Amino acid sequence: MPLLVMKFGGTSVADLARIKNAAGKVQREVARGYDVIVIVSAMSGKTNELVGWVEQTSALYDAREYDAVVASGENVTAGLMALTLQEMDVPARSWQGWQVPINTTSAHASARFVGIPRTNLDAKFAEGFKVAVVAGFQGLSPEGRVTTLGRGGSDTTAVAFAAAFGAVRCDIYTDVDGIYTTDPRITDKARKLDRIAFEEMLELSSLGAKVLQTRSVELAMRFKVPLRVLSSFEDTDEHSGTLVCDEDEIMESKVVSGVAYSRDEAKITLVTVEDRPGIAAAIFGPLSDAGVNVDMIVQNISEKANGGAVTDMTFSCPVNQVGRAKKAMEDAKAAGSINYHDLNVDSDVAKVSVVGIGMRSHAGVAATMFKALSQENVNIKVIATSEIKISVLIDRKYMELAVQALHDIFELEKAD
Repeated sequence: MPLLVMKFGGTSVADLARIKNAAGKVQREVARGYDVIVIVSAMSGKTNELVGWVEQTSALYDAREYDAVVASGENVTAGLMALTLQEMDVPARSWQGWQVPINTTSAHASARFVGIPRTNLDAKFAEGFKVAVVAGFQGLSPEGRVTTLGRGGSDTTAVAFAAAFGAVRCDIYTDVDGIYTTDPRITDKARKLDRIAFEEMLELSSLGAKVLQTRSVELAMRFKVPLRVLSSFEDTDEHSGTLVCDEDEIMESKVVSGVAYSRDEAKITLVTVEDRPGIAAAIFGPLSDAGVNVDMIVQNISEKANGGAVTDMTFSCPVNQVGRAKKAMEDAKAAGSINYHDLNVDSDVAKVSVVGIGMRSHAGVAATMFKALSQENVNIKVIATSEIKISVLIDRKYMELAVQALHDIFELEKAD
């Protein structure tokens, strides 16, 4: 039997009525001849509630017990989904992570997959079961403890099962009907894409688009698992949603496929840093150790001062990590590993990016982007590029204007 993986997020299983709606979609795929592995998230809001209980109980909690509590939300959904399918006369059984087992590392709250043995689920399919409902977001450590994969881990669980079981496709059901050229809440010209390449989706996810978890896209690209994003709340068929696939499966694409943004960014500048070999490592090593997610980096042309060369070093990070970044730099300065005159923080910036695999073979994208921003009097603070992406840091108050201007100038509202 061909096998399909279907993943339902928290809003898709928020109550019993929505679980029944999701079960109806599974039933239709079984009727089409598929064996199905269903990956479920906790019911909407439940994970936050469980995390809150842990934090109220223990400020310095044991991460192993945190995982034991937080993973329970998915277990409830899995059992309810299996019961609902059984009421629809669909042979289904629920599975917790340890029962499969989903083998992971021991990094509690941020575990990574090691492997998913097929033996147990294959045996149940051979007995006549048509659906395995698996609790997402969780696994089993080498020590035999429950682990969790971090927020968005159910997407990654779904892709991992699709890769392990050779699924024909992994369908991600959510509260949107596909992947758009940009956030429809910012411009009503945003258009749903029929297809998008893995690399483009990976960039969009990492740059702020929250439709798919970044790790899930990385895994899908590595194992060539076709991903389809579609709505739980609409009638769907084989043409619904957006297919995330290999670049070779896209005949021709626009130069730019989408515009992404990240609202809560900060820009930090170390003023008058000694310009010498090893200075970058001396700065970004402590930032990494402190768990600061550094993104864009710019080093100014060095100047001579007091007989030595000095420079300014600028980088961006999420605004909620500014405190950690400042402390890491202050500690490094106190330890004598770096020296700087000032540390300036701008916590009122946003990142806006254009992404597209067509940028590899087309010149002038940067010029077009900068022209559009200039015409709207949007000043660029930092620029970063890759083969298929151009990102800029701008004042946060201009973010929506910038997204709209870039969407217009690249005519993303028009189909290919």
